Amino acid sequence: MRLATFQWNGQRHVGAVSTDSLSVTPLALDPQQARSGVLAVIEQGGRLSQLNLDHTKAIRLSEVHLEAPLPIPRRNIFCVGRNYHAHARELSASVFRNNHADPESWPIVFTKVPECVVGPSADVRLPAGISEQVDYESELAVVIGIGGCNISREKAMDHVFGYTIVNDVTARDVQMRHQQWDLGKSFDTFCPMGPWIVTADELDATNTRVRGWVNGELRQDGHTSDLIFDIPALIQTCSRGITLYPGDVIATGTPAGVGMGLTPPRYLKRGDVVRVEIDGIGAIENKFV
Repeated sequence: MRLATFQWNGQRHVGAVSTDSLSVTPLALDPQQARSGVLAVIEQGGRLSQLNLDHTKAIRLSEVHLEAPLPIPRRNIFCVGRNYHAHARELSASVFRNNHADPESWPIVFTKVPECVVGPSADVRLPAGISEQVDYESELAVVIGIGGCNISREKAMDHVFGYTIVNDVTARDVQMRHQQWDLGKSFDTFCPMGPWIVTADELDATNTRVRGWVNGELRQDGHTSDLIFDIPALIQTCSRGITLYPGDVIATGTPAGVGMGLTPPRYLKRGDVVRVEIDGIGAIENKFV
């Protein structure tokens, strides 16, 4: 099932998207529940069989405005750096060459503040006067359905509700300036998300393709089979001594082809359009302004 958060008739709704992506059927949620988007379904235990969808009330998808499926994440998004073998190689000669001597010992984990999340077609605002090196990162994101602490690798996938797409937009110069990653990752609008959440039963996230385009030029084309740390390892790592909650998001890293890794580097400028597509989920597309 694909669950979306959307605006229709001036109100926020949550609904199930049809398999042909032509319509969405709203769920019976009150306005307070709908405020948190798909999180309201996840927090109710994600019992999809009990949603009681009335397909006679389906709305054309073209008549609604899709928002981020989790428009107000419950807390910071867990993010993983340099987690594709090819991406780690492309940055091995960059300014980050000494940032992590052995990228295969432990995952690099940082966070993005929840307020940076925007919808799948929303504008991304370039922070004028603060950064001149804004980059894109196409990523598969895991959405936790069942919380837990010290989750074992063997049980990790039992805790997954589903998957969505994020663009982990990054101000590279701010990253370098502060010698940490959170600030350069967390500017307002720096986490486009969507277009919906695909439930775990419908996607083999260990075997899917991740691509990213800038102004129609294919820049990133990777496969989750190239992950250095797979999804069970990431869930195990992020839950070590830290309780994960339903609705938590773990962005799994980006394939090779980021602007910083090109020769010479090619950063985003006003008017650029970035599209991120993941097989089995869909696509998001955002203009930088």
